[in-house]
Parts: sequence; C-alpha cells; structure tokens
Amino acid sequence: MKTTDVCQYLEWDSNFFGRRIARLMTNRLSAKTVEQVLCWCESNNIEGLYFLADTNDKRTVELAETHEFRLMDIRLTLERQIDDLLVIQKKANHKEIRPSKLEDIPILRAIAKVSHHDSRFYYDLNFPRSLCDNLYESWIEKSCNGYADVVLVAEAQSRPVGYISCHLLKQSDGRIGLVGVDAKTQGKGVGRKLVDKSLAWFAEHDVKRVEVVTQGRNYRAQRLYQRAGFVTKSVQLWYHRWFLSEQAGGSP
Repeated sequence: MKTTDVCQYLEWDSNFFGRRIARLMTNRLSAKTVEQVLCWCESNNIEGLYFLADTNDKRTVELAETHEFRLMDIRLTLERQIDDLLVIQKKANHKEIRPSKLEDIPILRAIAKVSHHDSRFYYDLNFPRSLCDNLYESWIEKSCNGYADVVLVAEAQSRPVGYISCHLLKQSDGRIGLVGVDAKTQGKGVGRKLVDKSLAWFAEHDVKRVEVVTQGRNYRAQRLYQRAGFVTKSVQLWYHRWFLSEQAGGSP
C-alpha cells in the first residue's frame, strides 16, 4: 500500500486551525505502515495527524500507543431502521418543530458554541477552546445554508431552543449530523422531539436506515438515541498524533 493511499492532507482543517493537519485513511496499522506514515508526515511538514482506529485489531492499538498517538475519543455509530412509518409519524406530531430560517442562525450559533464539549477537539490541548467553539458555530451555520439537507429547529415562546441537522445519503440511507439543545431547555424532552421529527422527515424522503455518530463519553446522547430505537453499529477509537515541540492552546 502506498503512503499516499493511507494519508490525506486536510486542507479545511489546516486552514481553520492554522496548522498542517492530515488524516490516516486506513483503520489498521502495521509496523511498515507506521514507518511510512511518519516519514510522509515529516516530508510534508504535517503538524497533526488524525487516526480512526479499528477496535477489533489489538496490534493496531498497540502500535498507535507505542508511536505516541493519543486517544481522544471513542466514536460510537448507531443506526435505526425505518420500518414503522405510521408510528414514527404519530410520534413526530410536534408543531413547535420546523425547518430552520436564516434569522435563526445567530441563536443557533450561540447554542452550538456550548453544546458539543464532549467532542474530541475539546479534549485535545493543541486546539484552542475558542477555535473549537467557532468550529461548531460555523458548522451549524453552514448546515443551515445548504450543507445539510434540512436543519429542524425546536421553538419555545417563538424562540429557537434546539436543532438537528439531517443529511440524505445514497441507497435510501440518512444521517443525523449535529444535535443541540439550549442549556435552559435541557431535560424537557426537546432532544427526543427533535429526533422523532427527524425520523419522520427521513421517512418522508424514502430513507430506510438512519445513522448517527456520538462520543463514548456522551452518555446523555447515547440514551437519547437508544430510547428512539437506535442500536450500536460500530465502535472506533479516535487518536491524534502531534509533531510539535510543545503543546499550545487552552485547557479542555
């Protein structure tokens, strides 16, 4: 396998964080692959390397830890089949949830800024916290502007209090992207209503299977999806490898 087949320079991440960042495009490591990848990173002045590891390969985990890859996150992928359309539609009869509007964006950005602190970016000291905040602010704005196929917004007293982004994939598949609920509204069932409404939206678009990704440390999200009928599809490990003389950035 060529080194260029397993490494990809990430232009967007590099520009956003102001550091040259790449990603390993394989989920397993061998001693030869590690040697080639580290040489490639040195030759291309890579400062940070992402690696999503297969948890089923013991040798991969050993090699990652031996070569100073740091575990940042447990990536859980959950899925749900959509085969009970009438039940889904009945559960999703929430009039307070609607598609996003451009005027929602400032409030949604404010919610996103404080809603995703369980992600791997916040747990890596090489990413300044302010940039992590801005990452999710930008992400939800981009989603409202067409990156997602729809962003559904929950309202309370005519004000947005939560969001869920939905993406249509190939072969009747769909994916939930970002989910966020205003801190003052959490614990009132808004998250579940958003998930139910998203499933109805997917069903209306002939989606048969929906996936969502969350973090191993995000127990609240896991319970939310499990109660909505999602089951675990895969478990992977996010590692970061940095080639810096010293760490920079704020505390996680």
